[in-house]
Amino acid sequence: MTMATQMQVLVRLPGGTLFDGAVARLNAVAQDGAFGILPNHTDFLTALVPSVLLLTQPDGAERTFGIDEGLLVKKGHRVEIAVRRGIESADLETLHDTIGDFFDTVEDDERVARSALSRLEAEMVRSFAGLRKEPHP
Repeated sequence: MTMATQMQVLVRLPGGTLFDGAVARLNAVAQDGAFGILPNHTDFLTALVPSVLLLTQPDGAERTFGIDEGLLVKKGHRVEIAVRRGIESADLETLHDTIGDFFDTVEDDERVARSALSRLEAEMVRSFAGLRKEPHP
């Protein structure tokens, strides 16, 4: 592996891509604490916890994301992150409010979906209970 000054980072959500670009530094949080990755860091895999993901671009600009649990895989000069939910915020100061609004909306949607699924399951059980096996003559 050559000495690099940047790495390609891809942050994926179940429904699309949250970020895809060159990064000079990545800061994230795993179960055993916060860590940073530079382009020439050794390859590894870790589970991420709900936290802040900071990406420093080659020009020094920082991108701030609130993420849910997920996985991070670093191989060579490429980092791939898969998270259940995530959102970008302008900065750390506004991240708390942004995350609260976003995750509250998502949780409400999940509650509605779980409720609809429960009703569907109950209807299926009632339908099966209504089926009677005819006795053979």
